[in-house]
Amino acid sequence: MKNRTAEIKRKTKETDIAIKLNIDGKGKANINTGIGFLNHMLELFTYHGLFDLSVRAKGDLDVDTHHTNEDVGITLGQAFKKALKAKKGITRFGQSFVPMDEALSRSRVVLDISGRPSLYFNNKVKGLKAAKAYDINDCEEFLRAFTLNSGINMHVDIIRGKDTHHVLESVFKALGRALSGAVRIEPRRGKKTPSTKGRL
Repeated sequence: MKNRTAEIKRKTKETDIAIKLNIDGKGKANINTGIGFLNHMLELFTYHGLFDLSVRAKGDLDVDTHHTNEDVGITLGQAFKKALKAKKGITRFGQSFVPMDEALSRSRVVLDISGRPSLYFNNKVKGLKAAKAYDINDCEEFLRAFTLNSGINMHVDIIRGKDTHHVLESVFKALGRALSGAVRIEPRRGKKTPSTKGRL
């Protein structure tokens, strides 16, 4: 198997982002987005997904976190899409349930690079406050940017929780585990594309 790695740079008037990704890594993270809470979430995602990930982002944080948060999601999605190349031999589907104290989230990731990337984000917990200026809406926007640029169809269900930090932590951990399973090489498939159509 060839190295499944990617380097992506994205520069706009609002952000300047550089990402290095190794899908077949060991969970090593070197993250600096300028948003402390997002750094923490991406470190959890990387560790539990067993990816190696470096993220360097500078954004207009004097305005707010929106542009940086979204653009990191865009760039990370592009990195996964590039690293996966033709997706030959991958498992394609992945899902994970991860509890974090009182919080239980489910992240189900389905790889379908057929022009139908989408995010279905279902939060059953109402009234969650922001965690260090990062909230459920920020998480949803990050994941939407990631899915649309990686070509992933993703379902995220937040089942229960009281502490926003715990809820978001369970989402990012579950995402890492689900995605790790979905990109895993299935030896019995060889180099075939994981679709009866013969292509994704």
